[in-house]
Amino acid sequence: MNFEEISKHNKRSDLYLVIHNKVYDVTRFGNEHPGGLEVLLDEGGRDATESFEDIGHSDDARKLLEKYYIGDLDPKVKKKKNSLFYNVV
Repeated sequence: MNFEEISKHNKRSDLYLVIHNKVYDVTRFGNEHPGGLEVLLDEGGRDATESFEDIGHSDDARKLLEKYYIGDLDPKVKKKKNSLFYNVV
């Protein structure tokens, strides 16, 4: 998947996150998230790796995330300095 496609999924009813170059559809997890839906919406449709790691999620949280995995970020995508997301180079 590429950033253009992922960035469209940033709504309560359609919510994707990228964590460590893996794409997750967390739409159905929003109401269960301990930090609340708003936390997920703030990161929706973009790379949430830094936020995810800064929180210090448990091994259980990481394992739970696996069931929402839907694909990988396109390997041709690289992070652009000062970007909210990635750009293809």
